[in-house]
Amino acid sequence: MTRELELRRGAQRVVVTSLGGGIREWEGVLAGYPAGARPPKGHGQVLIPWPNRIENGRYEWDGETHQLPLNEPPYAIHGLVRTVEWDVAGASAFEHVLEPQPGYPFRLRLRIEYGLDDGGLTVRTLAENTGDRAAPFGAGFHPYLSGAAPAGELDETRPFDGRYLSVWGDDAWKYVQLFAWHGDLAVEPMTCPPNAFATGESVIRLEPGDVFDARWGIAP
Repeated sequence: MTRELELRRGAQRVVVTSLGGGIREWEGVLAGYPAGARPPKGHGQVLIPWPNRIENGRYEWDGETHQLPLNEPPYAIHGLVRTVEWDVAGASAFEHVLEPQPGYPFRLRLRIEYGLDDGGLTVRTLAENTGDRAAPFGAGFHPYLSGAAPAGELDETRPFDGRYLSVWGDDAWKYVQLFAWHGDLAVEPMTCPPNAFATGESVIRLEPGDVFDARWGIAP
């Protein structure tokens, strides 16, 4: 059963959903979607254990070849947790255990924490390798800035209702991808680039017991 959590700070209201653990609504800031619906074009989704696309869904890790299901042929796209129900873990957090499965025989304990204050929204991501072998890992998020798609050059900071929106991240988020759709602008913080599992670029190696812990956010 899908559950929603509501964060409020003054006039600001953010709604996050257990379906995929992502952001469903931030009125006046992010493009949202109706309660009970599936997010169009990845709105607000959590992209773990890899963001973006893996060509042909095939990669090598520690001498073994793995084949992921192609959910957008010829690609495996945006990880394995977008359509699963996460467990509610307090007033503003979700948790999920990613069990070994075809193409990704590794076990991760995941937690997403959302915080809303006068500075905007902060999202903390934790991923612990609870398996018995090293795991490849990457993370990304898919927020759309409402009505912010420009007609010309794209940038991760855009004028918005007379203000500026800033999408920020700590050192873990080495990449950002921009995608315009129906007048909204997806600004996607990522730890690794597209096709990273296949190329090896910036893939994080989580040894058993290792914990990934990183923050990003949006300052309106």
